[in-house]
Parts: sequence; C-alpha cells; structure tokens
Amino acid sequence: MFAVDLGLAIDLDSAQRLLVQPGGVVQRETLQEPSDLRRTPEYFEFRPSPLRVDQRGTPVQFAPGFSTTGEVKITLFDFGAACISYRVRLGPTPDALLDLSIALYENLPLLADARIRALDLLRVIGPSVRQAGLASVIEDYVVYHLRQASGLGSSPLSGPQRDILTRVLRAERDPLSDQQIDDALSSSLSYTRHDQSIIDWNASIVINDPGDDVISVLEYANVELLEVRFMDDRLDEMLEASYEAVLKPEHARDSKGNAKPQAAKGKLSLLPRLGRRSDLQRLAAMQTDSALMFEDINNALKLLGDQYLARVYRLAAQRMHLPEWDASVLRKIHTLDGIYQKAADARSDYHMLALEWIIIVLIAMSIILPFVVPVK
Repeated sequence: MFAVDLGLAIDLDSAQRLLVQPGGVVQRETLQEPSDLRRTPEYFEFRPSPLRVDQRGTPVQFAPGFSTTGEVKITLFDFGAACISYRVRLGPTPDALLDLSIALYENLPLLADARIRALDLLRVIGPSVRQAGLASVIEDYVVYHLRQASGLGSSPLSGPQRDILTRVLRAERDPLSDQQIDDALSSSLSYTRHDQSIIDWNASIVINDPGDDVISVLEYANVELLEVRFMDDRLDEMLEASYEAVLKPEHARDSKGNAKPQAAKGKLSLLPRLGRRSDLQRLAAMQTDSALMFEDINNALKLLGDQYLARVYRLAAQRMHLPEWDASVLRKIHTLDGIYQKAADARSDYHMLALEWIIIVLIAMSIILPFVVPVK
C-alpha cells in the first residue's frame, strides 16, 4: 500500500460524483453497507467515511516472477490523503514469502505505477481538492495477509520460524541476530488461538481470516505517518518563510530605484516588517491550515470500544513513531503561533506609536496656531 498526499483537503461527495464511471466501483465506506461490500468492520468507523475506488487493470510485474493481480483499491480521506493498495498472491512456503518481501522492498516499478495512478486520480477529482498537488513524499507499507498459516506451526513466535518471520518483516536475506529477532517480533498480539498480528515499522504479518479490520487500521496508520511527515516538512517551509517575512531587513533603493539590502547595523529591522498586514495574514493562514490539518488527521479514526483494534493501532503508531512525529508537528505549530503573536504585537505597537505621534502633532498645532494665525 502506498500513501500519497493529493492536497490540503478533499470534498469526498464531490469526488464521488466525479469518479462515477461505467465498470468501476466507487462507494463510501460506511457502517450501514453490507459486510461483503466494504472493508470497514463494525468495530470502528471513520469520520467522515472515506471514499473507496475499486479498479481493475493490467497486472504490474514488479520483479522477475512477481506481479500484482491487477486489482487496485484506492481509499480517499477528507484530509487530502489517499492510499493506493495492490494485491499480490503469496507463495505456499515461508521461503517464497521471504523472496516476495525482498522484491517488494522499496520497489520502484510499483512506486512509479502508484504515482501515475495518483496523478490520473488528481486530474479527475482536481475540482474537489483544495490546494491540489501531488506531494513528493510517498509512504509505502506491506501487509502479508495469511488466512491460513499451517506451515508456520501453531506458535510461530516461539518456534523455529522466528528467524524467517523476522527476515520477512525486515526484508533481509541473511539471518539476523537474536536482538533483531526479539525487536521485530515484540509488537505482536492475537485475539484467539488461531490468529496473530505481528506489526513492524516496514511491514506486518496478519494471520487471520478475514482480518480486514486489522488491515484497515494498518492502512490508516500508514496514511497518518505520511501526513505527519508531510506536515512536518511543510511546517519547516512555513517557519523559514515566516522568518524571512518578519525578520529580514528592509531594502533601500539605489540610484536607479532598484531594491538593495541595507548593511546590517547590529540588529534586524523588525518593526517595519512586522507592521505589514500581508505578513500577518500569511502567518495567520499558515497557522490555521496547519492546526486544522493536524486535527483532521488525528480525529479521522474513531475506535468504538474495541480494545483489540485499539491495541493494533497503538502498536502500529509506536512502530511508526507517530507520537514523536506528532510532538514535532505540535512544537512547530506552537512556534508558528509564537511568531504570529509577536508579529501581531509589533504591529499593534507600531500603530500605537503612530497614533501617539499624531496626537502630539495635533496638540502642538493647537498650541502654535493661535500665535501664527491672526485673530480677526
């Protein structure tokens, strides 16, 4: 699955109308749909419900001997993200699973195909996307879904298959150390004696039938990782732009009227820059967009009392370091808020200073005028 960012926000109702076409399946994932038509289980829901687009096309051969089934599912979220998921049939043995994991790791043909599909999708739903544009950052994740895993034994985490499971998760051909094995298999959980979910930062192994609920949670966690990474990069650009907007010195004019920077005199000329309305408006827009995007991402998934899926999400979030990314984003949002507040205060001080000088001039004129104007 490839998570991509298509813009600041998506009007899913408008996108659904634009995507309706003969031979395709376009529907909202809601809790009221029949279970055989949706992946979203009854245990949790999205708010608002994402839009799912099912596509069938030519299989993509991404490595010698490996190709997709031709079935592609695209899930659109209202906060501007999409997940493009490909299906690949698994081999019958753990060794075949390992070969597949090696082929899938940072696979360029699949990544190129995902970019093309994202661009085609954006051309269709462009009018429903706010600030449309495909971001350069794409986050990939692999889920190995085994409906039956008799070849792994009854207890795959304690048997001789521990090593090969770790190599599948980490896409490593050579045997790994005991420390790596323990780390890769540490984030695992099961609900019954017949299912197992092993969650790692690069991939997960889901042994369950059907297991679609766990896969949906992992899909959302990967999309969330993409969005916080993209937001972190975007906030870096915003902070740099805000520094340039409010801290760079004023420009003087040369003999030809062209702007030239004045020599620094020990400090930056803050007051004239901070007093501009356009800078404040730009900072306010940056701050508002970032805060709203962060809230939309973190509030999209609502777990409805299902402790097992909540643990799946928590483990996936820990593996993908989502709490650390969230802390970084919040810190930069607060920094942007501080810059805006300082700019607003400086603008207010500038206006108060101008008002005080106007009052002083008026008082001076009222005192001087009786002496310079003759009284008739």
